[in-house]
Amino acid sequence: MTVQSLPGKLSLGSISDPLWIEYDRRIGHYSMNHTHYHMAYEIYYLFRGERNYFIRDSFYPVHAGDLVLIDSNAVHKTSERSEPNHERIVLHFAQSFFKEYSQEDRDLLLAPFAEAQPLVRLNLKERMHVEELLGSLLSELSECPPGYQLHIRNMAIELLLFTARHILKRKALPEVELTPIQRKVTEIIRHINLHYKEPLHLDMLAKQFFISKGHLCRVFKEVTGFGFTQYINITRVKEAELLLRETDWSVTQVSEHCGFENFSHFGKVFKMLSGLSPRAYRKLEHSKK
Repeated sequence: MTVQSLPGKLSLGSISDPLWIEYDRRIGHYSMNHTHYHMAYEIYYLFRGERNYFIRDSFYPVHAGDLVLIDSNAVHKTSERSEPNHERIVLHFAQSFFKEYSQEDRDLLLAPFAEAQPLVRLNLKERMHVEELLGSLLSELSECPPGYQLHIRNMAIELLLFTARHILKRKALPEVELTPIQRKVTEIIRHINLHYKEPLHLDMLAKQFFISKGHLCRVFKEVTGFGFTQYINITRVKEAELLLRETDWSVTQVSEHCGFENFSHFGKVFKMLSGLSPRAYRKLEHSKK
């Protein structure tokens, strides 16, 4: 079965499972319109089309045959490039997926996600191999024969192992040449990532980076896919989630540490982005331990 003969949409599991897979053949214009970061590690493969990918504080043009590696908890978002139609698969690996493997094997399989360069550009032979693995995985997912989940897991591990070995021997890709506007937005993003604990007002950053408020908002959204305030909130809530999971600080202390000016605003923004109140989030995460 070829990928082209598959249904336009397939999926396995959900974000709470050790392995969660989404395959989509999208026709027409599409850009992610929601906040996106999660504890899972993610592999994105583009079968057809072109996309822009924003990851942490950088921008990458993604073409058919490219793999993209997203580290745990990294903010990321895809948006349109020149060609609206595209076909992609995303594999999410929770940390629990790797529990049955030795520390040495875990380190090998997870090493690619810690690389500074998240884009893996494959040659034709490598692309054919990856598409053979993914085609086999998707065929099983479409037909669901006995033992199909075992086969899918094996193909997912094969993909992780291929990627890890490829990263060990690959040459560095040339730096993506940014436009002046992209460079300016990158500087602003890096400033936010370093100073999210402090007041970050639009007026202040516009003056600091010599750009008008209206132009800053417009190009920030155009380049990253996130609104200016939305990105600041995402950055602060992501840190708040970490502190709620890993410390015994009070919710008020977490709120203040992450740069929220008042507790009420923190609660409202946190629930909007995470789906839970800070206390409910902490209780849920502690119950998993």
